[in-house]
Amino acid sequence: MVLSKLLLGLILLVFSATGWPLLLLVDDTLERREGRKIRYKSRFYDAVLSTAAKVVTSMGLRWICMMVLVSVPWSKRLWALPFMTILTLAPGTSRKLHKPHRTLVDWAGFMIEKVRRWQPESEIVLVGDGSFAAIVLIQRCQRLKKPVRLISRLRFAKRAVLHDNPSPRPKGKCGPHPKKGERQMSLAQRLVDPATVWKKATIPWYGGFLKKIEFASGLSLWYHRGEVPVPVRWVLVRPTDNSFKPAAFFCSDQNLAPLFILHCFVARWNIEVTFEELRAYLGFETQRQWSDRAIERTTPCLFGIFSLVVIFARILYPQGLPIRQAEWYKKDEATFSDVLAVVRRSFWDSPNIRVSSDCNEMLLIPRTALSSLLEVACYST
Repeated sequence: MVLSKLLLGLILLVFSATGWPLLLLVDDTLERREGRKIRYKSRFYDAVLSTAAKVVTSMGLRWICMMVLVSVPWSKRLWALPFMTILTLAPGTSRKLHKPHRTLVDWAGFMIEKVRRWQPESEIVLVGDGSFAAIVLIQRCQRLKKPVRLISRLRFAKRAVLHDNPSPRPKGKCGPHPKKGERQMSLAQRLVDPATVWKKATIPWYGGFLKKIEFASGLSLWYHRGEVPVPVRWVLVRPTDNSFKPAAFFCSDQNLAPLFILHCFVARWNIEVTFEELRAYLGFETQRQWSDRAIERTTPCLFGIFSLVVIFARILYPQGLPIRQAEWYKKDEATFSDVLAVVRRSFWDSPNIRVSSDCNEMLLIPRTALSSLLEVACYST
């Protein structure tokens, strides 16, 4: 936790002028691993291999990660930088190892409480997918000394029961105060109800292009049996060209604008980009250690290295970044491979590690050949 706190502070120090509130992303990812000596492994849902028609599970380790969304000068999209990564166990594995079991929602609440303690004055918005759409997580976010705004996907399932605010109790009536009012129309019904008021907008969508949508929004109390109802703002979204299925989202702060909620949730996709680049360039899922302590250390360090590499590149190139181009592939903006290459080049070309004199045009090999070899090594994976 100490290293996570330091890394978060360093990220905020380097990327302070973003113009956003502190926008945090939370999600889990699967590290596919097998081996008899790996005690933490279990079989989890594999989102990468699964499709709408087929659910695939894989053996491995599941990690929950919290990232900061920042703006970098060499890319049009926002980048998600990890600062806290925790191993989560399956219920059967927790019982086998005699450990108290925590769900993804429990870990997300634990992590956001830590961040609120580290950043007591910051405006924080937490964005997660449908796995974190839970009343208990909303309650934990709203009960903090300075509440955190939670944005997530709201399913059309019947269990997402929405109510009006309770009406004032008549004078002289005894009994407890009502916690909720009349039940509202379900989101699935609102989607087809001709009385629903739809507004049109054009917002940045996945892939960086603009998308024309229609949206409807309202205020409700989200209720589930056994839980205290929580106030939410819900947002219904449908496309104008039938390019995706209608979706519903919510925010624990009823004062947030619907379009801001949509912008934040679309920006959540950047955490998936970070997961993929960790696998492609930093060796995530290629570790071979099997001891408990080594497993607990290595993967969080890899996630932290991703953020450190981006921080180094931001300090080295505050305005722009040299981008490797090819005649058959033109890039408009830098990717993580370019960021990693410039950081490697800065380290490997440093005077502190040179063994030959600078005054000689001829080293052990010609300078042009050395530069070409160094360029290839910087872009190797």
